[in-house]
Amino acid sequence: DNNQFCWRNLFSCINLLRILNKLTKWKHSRTMMLVVFKSAPILKRALKVKQAMMQLYVLKLLKVQTKYLGRQWRKSNMKTMSAIYQKVRHRLNDDWAYGNDLDARPWDFQAEECALRANIERFNARRYDRTHSNPDFLPVDNCLQSVLGQRVDLPEDFQMNYDLWLEREVFSKPISWEELLQ
Repeated sequence: DNNQFCWRNLFSCINLLRILNKLTKWKHSRTMMLVVFKSAPILKRALKVKQAMMQLYVLKLLKVQTKYLGRQWRKSNMKTMSAIYQKVRHRLNDDWAYGNDLDARPWDFQAEECALRANIERFNARRYDRTHSNPDFLPVDNCLQSVLGQRVDLPEDFQMNYDLWLEREVFSKPISWEELLQ
Protein backbone atom coordinates (compact mmCIF):
# COMPACT_ATOMS: atom_id res chain seq x y z
CA ASP A 1 0.00 0.00 0.00
CA ASN A 2 1.51 3.34 -1.09
CA ASN A 3 -0.42 5.39 1.46
CA GLN A 4 1.37 3.95 4.50
CA PHE A 5 3.97 6.16 6.11
CA CYS A 6 5.41 6.82 9.51
CA TRP A 7 3.81 10.00 10.83
CA ARG A 8 6.80 10.66 13.12
CA ASN A 9 9.17 10.84 10.15
CA LEU A 10 6.82 13.12 8.25
CA PHE A 11 6.33 15.33 11.31
CA SER A 12 10.12 15.53 11.78
CA CYS A 13 10.57 16.55 8.13
CA ILE A 14 7.93 19.25 8.46
CA ASN A 15 9.55 20.59 11.63
CA LEU A 16 12.98 20.60 9.98
CA LEU A 17 11.55 22.60 7.07
CA ARG A 18 9.90 25.04 9.50
CA ILE A 19 13.22 25.56 11.31
CA LEU A 20 15.01 26.12 7.99
CA ASN A 21 12.37 28.70 7.08
CA LYS A 22 12.84 30.52 10.37
CA LEU A 23 16.62 30.50 9.99
CA THR A 24 16.62 31.85 6.44
CA LYS A 25 13.69 34.27 6.41
CA TRP A 26 14.91 37.82 5.61
CA LYS A 27 18.54 36.65 5.94
CA HIS A 28 20.10 36.95 2.49
CA SER A 29 23.39 35.38 3.53
CA ARG A 30 21.71 32.25 4.84
CA THR A 31 19.51 32.02 1.77
CA MET A 32 22.66 32.22 -0.33
CA MET A 33 24.08 29.30 1.67
CA LEU A 34 21.04 27.23 0.68
CA VAL A 35 21.70 28.15 -2.95
CA VAL A 36 25.44 27.47 -2.73
CA PHE A 37 24.87 24.03 -1.23
CA LYS A 38 22.29 23.21 -3.95
CA SER A 39 19.22 22.65 -1.81
CA ALA A 40 16.77 23.37 -4.66
CA PRO A 41 16.96 19.89 -6.28
CA ILE A 42 16.53 18.24 -2.88
CA LEU A 43 13.57 20.46 -2.08
CA LYS A 44 12.03 19.73 -5.49
CA ARG A 45 12.26 16.01 -4.73
CA ALA A 46 10.57 16.67 -1.37
CA LEU A 47 7.62 18.15 -3.29
CA LYS A 48 6.77 14.62 -4.45
CA VAL A 49 5.50 13.87 -0.93
CA LYS A 50 1.77 14.45 -1.17
CA GLN A 51 1.25 16.21 2.14
CA ALA A 52 -0.03 19.78 2.03
CA MET A 53 1.83 21.17 5.04
CA MET A 54 5.16 19.73 3.95
CA GLN A 55 4.69 21.01 0.40
CA LEU A 56 3.87 24.48 1.73
CA TYR A 57 7.11 24.75 3.70
CA VAL A 58 9.15 23.35 0.79
CA LEU A 59 7.57 25.91 -1.53
CA LYS A 60 8.32 28.70 0.96
CA LEU A 61 11.99 27.70 1.00
CA LEU A 62 12.07 27.55 -2.79
CA LYS A 63 10.34 30.94 -3.02
CA VAL A 64 13.06 32.57 -0.92
CA GLN A 65 15.77 31.08 -3.17
CA THR A 66 14.27 31.73 -6.61
CA LYS A 67 15.77 35.16 -7.20
CA TYR A 68 19.24 33.75 -6.49
CA LEU A 69 18.84 30.64 -8.67
CA GLY A 70 18.91 32.48 -12.00
CA ARG A 71 16.75 32.84 -15.08
CA GLN A 72 17.60 29.42 -16.49
CA TRP A 73 16.39 27.66 -13.33
CA ARG A 74 13.17 29.68 -13.35
CA LYS A 75 12.55 28.85 -17.02
CA SER A 76 13.10 25.12 -16.56
CA ASN A 77 11.01 24.90 -13.36
CA MET A 78 7.81 26.69 -14.34
CA LYS A 79 5.62 24.08 -12.62
CA THR A 80 7.39 24.80 -9.34
CA MET A 81 7.08 28.55 -9.93
CA SER A 82 3.35 28.14 -10.59
CA ALA A 83 2.93 26.07 -7.42
CA ILE A 84 4.71 28.77 -5.41
CA TYR A 85 2.47 31.42 -6.95
CA GLN A 86 -0.68 29.40 -6.16
CA LYS A 87 0.05 28.10 -2.67
CA VAL A 88 2.37 30.53 -0.88
CA ARG A 89 1.17 33.86 0.48
CA HIS A 90 2.67 36.91 -1.22
CA ARG A 91 3.31 40.47 -0.16
CA LEU A 92 2.46 43.49 -2.23
CA ASN A 93 6.08 44.34 -2.93
CA ASP A 94 7.29 40.73 -3.29
CA ASP A 95 10.09 40.41 -5.82
CA TRP A 96 10.75 36.70 -5.38
CA ALA A 97 10.30 35.88 -9.06
CA TYR A 98 12.82 38.44 -10.32
CA GLY A 99 16.55 38.45 -9.84
CA ASN A 100 17.25 42.02 -10.85
CA ASP A 101 17.48 43.89 -7.55
CA LEU A 102 20.52 44.52 -5.37
CA ASP A 103 19.60 41.77 -2.91
CA ALA A 104 19.73 39.16 -5.66
CA ARG A 105 23.38 39.79 -6.45
CA PRO A 106 25.65 37.40 -4.59
CA TRP A 107 27.62 39.96 -2.59
CA ASP A 108 29.70 39.11 0.40
CA PHE A 109 27.18 38.83 3.21
CA GLN A 110 29.78 38.56 5.95
CA ALA A 111 28.94 42.03 7.29
CA GLU A 112 25.28 41.05 7.59
CA GLU A 113 26.19 37.87 9.50
CA CYS A 114 28.53 39.85 11.80
CA ALA A 115 25.78 42.36 12.56
CA LEU A 116 23.35 39.54 13.29
CA ARG A 117 25.87 37.83 15.58
CA ALA A 118 26.50 41.10 17.42
CA ASN A 119 22.76 41.61 17.93
CA ILE A 120 22.38 38.08 19.29
CA GLU A 121 25.33 38.50 21.66
CA ARG A 122 23.97 41.83 22.86
CA PHE A 123 20.57 40.23 23.50
CA ASN A 124 22.13 37.31 25.38
CA ALA A 125 24.29 39.65 27.48
CA ARG A 126 21.26 41.74 28.38
CA ARG A 127 18.93 38.79 28.95
CA TYR A 128 21.31 36.32 30.57
CA ASP A 129 23.73 38.48 32.52
CA ARG A 130 26.74 36.50 33.77
CA THR A 131 27.30 38.50 36.95
CA HIS A 132 24.61 36.55 38.78
CA SER A 133 25.34 33.15 37.28
CA ASN A 134 26.39 30.06 39.16
CA PRO A 135 30.16 29.45 38.75
CA ASP A 136 29.46 25.75 38.11
CA PHE A 137 27.79 26.67 34.82
CA LEU A 138 30.57 28.90 33.46
CA PRO A 139 32.68 27.54 30.58
CA VAL A 140 35.74 25.49 31.51
CA ASP A 141 39.15 26.11 29.95
CA ASN A 142 40.24 22.80 28.39
CA CYS A 143 43.36 24.07 26.63
CA LEU A 144 46.37 22.37 28.22
CA GLN A 145 48.82 25.18 27.42
CA SER A 146 46.68 27.96 28.86
CA VAL A 147 45.87 25.95 31.99
CA LEU A 148 49.54 25.09 32.60
CA GLY A 149 50.53 28.69 31.92
CA GLN A 150 48.27 30.11 34.63
CA ARG A 151 49.83 31.23 37.86
CA VAL A 152 48.56 29.34 40.87
CA ASP A 153 48.76 31.05 44.26
CA LEU A 154 49.58 28.47 46.90
CA PRO A 155 48.97 29.07 50.61
CA GLU A 156 51.88 30.35 52.69
CA ASP A 157 52.12 27.25 54.91
CA PHE A 158 52.21 24.95 51.87
CA GLN A 159 55.06 26.94 50.33
CA MET A 160 57.05 26.75 53.57
CA ASN A 161 56.53 22.98 53.92
CA TYR A 162 56.84 22.12 50.24
CA ASP A 163 59.95 19.96 50.77
CA LEU A 164 58.17 17.91 53.44
CA TRP A 165 55.12 17.48 51.21
CA LEU A 166 57.31 16.41 48.29
CA GLU A 167 59.11 13.83 50.42
CA ARG A 168 55.90 12.46 51.97
CA GLU A 169 53.66 12.39 48.84
CA VAL A 170 56.10 11.78 46.00
CA PHE A 171 59.47 10.35 46.97
CA SER A 172 58.41 7.95 49.77
CA LYS A 173 55.61 6.32 47.73
CA PRO A 174 56.57 3.24 45.73
CA ILE A 175 55.84 3.72 42.02
CA SER A 176 55.31 0.82 39.64
CA TRP A 177 56.53 2.32 36.39
CA GLU A 178 55.52 -0.76 34.37
CA GLU A 179 51.87 -0.28 35.37
CA LEU A 180 52.01 3.42 34.58
CA LEU A 181 53.44 2.85 31.13
CA GLN A 182 50.84 0.25 30.17
